[in-house]
Amino acid sequence: MERTTLDVTGMSCGGCEENVTDALEALEGVSSATANHEADEVRVEHDEGTSVEGIRSAVENAGYEPRA
Repeated sequence: MERTTLDVTGMSCGGCEENVTDALEALEGVSSATANHEADEVRVEHDEGTSVEGIRSAVENAGYEPRA
């Protein structure tokens, strides 16, 4: 199991956290995701085969901006 932390802009409330978490947990290979709008970050536990680019895309598709 790997852990990836991304900085994410655009989250402003618990609903935003839920949107990001739901989008990430729908990805194959992701076992859990925890978003924190106050820290502007998301932590993802995933299989080794799950690409970080796929994680970033899921965040973008949910309407938020992952930062480098």
